Amino acid sequence: MTQGRPLLNRRLAGFGTTIFAEMSALAVRTGSINLGQGFPDTDGPEEIREAAVRALRDGRGNQYPPGPGVPELRTAIADHQRRRYGLSLDPDTEVLVTAGATEAIAAAMLALLEPGDEVIAFEPFYDSYAACIAMAGGVRVPLTLRAPDFRPDLDALRDAITPRTRLLLLNSPHNPTGMVLTREELTTIAGLAVEHDLLVVTDEVYEHLVFEGEHIPLISLPGMRERTVSISSAGKTFSYTGWKVGWVVAAAPLVAAVRTAKQYLTYVSAGPFQYAVAEALRLPDAYFDNFRADLRRKRDLLGDGLRVAGFEVHQPQGTYFITTDITRFGEKDAYAFCRVLPERCGVVAVPNSVFYDDPEAGRAQVRFTFCKKDEVLHEAVGRLRRLAS
Repeated sequence: MTQGRPLLNRRLAGFGTTIFAEMSALAVRTGSINLGQGFPDTDGPEEIREAAVRALRDGRGNQYPPGPGVPELRTAIADHQRRRYGLSLDPDTEVLVTAGATEAIAAAMLALLEPGDEVIAFEPFYDSYAACIAMAGGVRVPLTLRAPDFRPDLDALRDAITPRTRLLLLNSPHNPTGMVLTREELTTIAGLAVEHDLLVVTDEVYEHLVFEGEHIPLISLPGMRERTVSISSAGKTFSYTGWKVGWVVAAAPLVAAVRTAKQYLTYVSAGPFQYAVAEALRLPDAYFDNFRADLRRKRDLLGDGLRVAGFEVHQPQGTYFITTDITRFGEKDAYAFCRVLPERCGVVAVPNSVFYDDPEAGRAQVRFTFCKKDEVLHEAVGRLRRLAS
């Protein structure tokens, strides 16, 4: 305390250590299998790692790279968007490289919001959303996704829009529920954004992990090109989460706005890794197909094991997370359940209740990740079966 004032400013009051850091520390302390934090336990393609090593040895990116990102990566991102989604982007003015998707979201909120602006976001939401909106002085307005299918109530979305609404913050495929927006849902959302002249920021980091349905970038729909900031990253797709290489694609005025905020956050980052990710984005379609098929298989492996252990499993359409319900165990508090799960089974998970403004909406939901080795998932399933005995 200094002169009677709290050290943490009011905007961040209530934001402590993230649940991921807390539960990962619990996993280390107890020697448990960590199915809480979403990071793979194997590295991605060897040729991409070697591309990073080659860039280091060749001296590419060891000093400050260009502020918007190295030209090779910006061009690769634009090519990827054209090849996958038919989007035509200028890599010089409509692509911005960031320190992961989290920085991209933070920069977008800081750039596009004035204090008091309302931001509608799907609830449960990834925890950084709430913090980024708060740091920008915005007011978050949750649109609750409810079990078992977690579809958005688009009538409720329409009702939530007020004259103070500035922006929609969307995430599809959705973390933590695994919901994937349909073309019909996206078309309705686009219509509301145009009708009310709203900006939209879309978090699409799981774009290559859709098991049912398809990933359709909102920016590709009519009327959305000039009002959508589309965000993705390399970490989830190529299993190099520690590299922290993300990007923004949008119309030039939006990229310029986001870049203004971004340059005062990290300015630049991950120089050699940018060259490696440029090569990764040019991998053949077979890589992306095999990656998705392997994660679908792991989803089914863990999901089947969770059902046998007694969980109610909400089958995800995408991402590498499974949301479960624990009421069958006579449990009602997911946070308390996750705190003692390592002692009971030697497994760590994450309580979904921390991703809600209204914790009651997700009070009994627990999230597990399946981006782990098969032997780790088999061992975790075996341990979790103790709950059924």
